[in-house]
Amino acid sequence: MPPSLPSSKKRKTRDSDDTVKAIQVLEQDLASAISRGTSLNPLADLLDLASQAETPAHASRAIYALYRTFVLLLSDGALSGPSHTEEAKAVRTWLLERLNAFTDQLAGLLKDEEASLQTSALDILMSLQKHLSSSLTRTSDSKQPPQSHVSHFRKIVSALLLCPPSTRGSTPKKRKTEPVSDDRMLDSTVRDHFVNTWFSVHDDVRWFFLRDAAILLARHPHKEAPQLPGNLLSILERLTTFPTQRSELNTWWIEELGAKPAPSKKSSAHEDADEEVGGASGADDEDDWRKFFDEPASKADDKGKKGAPGRLHTLTVHQSLHSLSAHRAVFTKAWLALLPQLSLGGAERARTHSLRVLNVLHRGVVPHLTRPILIMDWVGSAVDHGGTVGLLALNALFMLIKDHNLDYPAFYTRLYGFLDKDVLHLKHRARFFRLTEVFLGSTLLPANLVASFVKRLSRLSLCAPPAAVVMLIPFTYNMLRRHPSLMTMIHRTEEISGAECDGFDAGEGNPALTNALESSLWELYSHRRHYHGAVSSLARILEEAFTRPRYGMEDFLDHTYGTMMETEVQRKIRREPATEGEGVQSDGLEELWKIG
Repeated sequence: MPPSLPSSKKRKTRDSDDTVKAIQVLEQDLASAISRGTSLNPLADLLDLASQAETPAHASRAIYALYRTFVLLLSDGALSGPSHTEEAKAVRTWLLERLNAFTDQLAGLLKDEEASLQTSALDILMSLQKHLSSSLTRTSDSKQPPQSHVSHFRKIVSALLLCPPSTRGSTPKKRKTEPVSDDRMLDSTVRDHFVNTWFSVHDDVRWFFLRDAAILLARHPHKEAPQLPGNLLSILERLTTFPTQRSELNTWWIEELGAKPAPSKKSSAHEDADEEVGGASGADDEDDWRKFFDEPASKADDKGKKGAPGRLHTLTVHQSLHSLSAHRAVFTKAWLALLPQLSLGGAERARTHSLRVLNVLHRGVVPHLTRPILIMDWVGSAVDHGGTVGLLALNALFMLIKDHNLDYPAFYTRLYGFLDKDVLHLKHRARFFRLTEVFLGSTLLPANLVASFVKRLSRLSLCAPPAAVVMLIPFTYNMLRRHPSLMTMIHRTEEISGAECDGFDAGEGNPALTNALESSLWELYSHRRHYHGAVSSLARILEEAFTRPRYGMEDFLDHTYGTMMETEVQRKIRREPATEGEGVQSDGLEELWKIG
């Protein structure tokens, strides 16, 4: 005979069984009441059980029981369609209040400590969005376009971006208006589930989310919701499947929205009101912002095809969902609303946010903007951060200049300002050389401008670590090869004994006025006697004939003290090393110059 359980465990087991049974009985009573048209008061009791559930298992049972009940109510038409009597209107109002309370509970569960409850709550919220929208379409006038339940989806967006605290297991007396912790950031479990299941997959979910996120940013100042910009950025930076052709708009969470929209015509106030059924006023979505983001007809996504949608501000929501230009417009609106917010909340947070944006800007944002130059002001301000952030911002500026005709005359002056005493010592120096070689790649650049960069880096190499000099020498070789007029800097016959005999103006901030082209690269010449054999060997390359078009920078960018030490340790010594730099045995780095 098994030992009996302690009385406390028996009581807990009995309480647990009672709770499960109570949930089952309430759900059965509600299903019976819906089918018979009798009282739905047990719905309030089931909501109380869900809000007071202390264990994840009980909470999960309760929210799924509520979900099934509301789906039955929607299928029965109890939450939509015409109400012919005052009693029916009162019942519907009461049911909508219960639905709102249930939605608020689910929103709080997105911040619950139990991960399974987080994903379950999000699944239910999104499934309810589908059922609510389908119910609206089913019970509305057949002449009206398919509809989305706006107010419910905006609650989902608010839950994802504002992250209200979970109140599971709290009674009305215990419940606090403020969270115990100030952690209001979106949990990675919820974020990834939303992005991978809906945001990156369904075109309608992405369109509505982008639109409503911009509205939410406008309604909540940074002081009121400092977590909002970071939460939105964490979602937007993971978007990797934005459509580039109209034919790619083919996946819909609300299936009715996938129907082909009616031909475009100027939308009336009546049509706009129909699109906002179940939500607040459509004042936030008026035509003004759509006119601002409208693309010229020559750039429309339909490229002059018959039956192409009209201008954005004349489209209904249903037509916008099938217009690539409309998707680009809400995408642009969301990013332009977000970028200024990311600069608030302290210097370190602003720097971190800016770095995250700039890492995805060139491939995940700019190609999908209606007019990329709209982000010029933010990118220009990001340059002021300096370091890695400033360098990436310069890369974004260069892309806007090259591909989108941005006029930014001070670009090379700003780039030249990055060449300070630290640039060859920082961990991002490899990225700096990669980007700088791209920025100086045009053969149409003035020779005196390129000479200033080469000379300045040559001067900085005097105090640089060996790994940085190893990068600088092939970089200089490539610049000299690409701009032959710079060859005079290594072919001067005058005796150069030091900086005091050099006409280069190191204090000049304008690279066009430094007089670098009248100078020489004596600093690199001095590295022929560098203490490190790899550096001294590479420095002699500038004395040889320039027979190779260019060297691949990637072969030299990732060297550090560690890699250079490893090269020395693994090098096979075929003869005794010399005591002077003239006889230093070649190593693996020197071989890179001989390949090809």
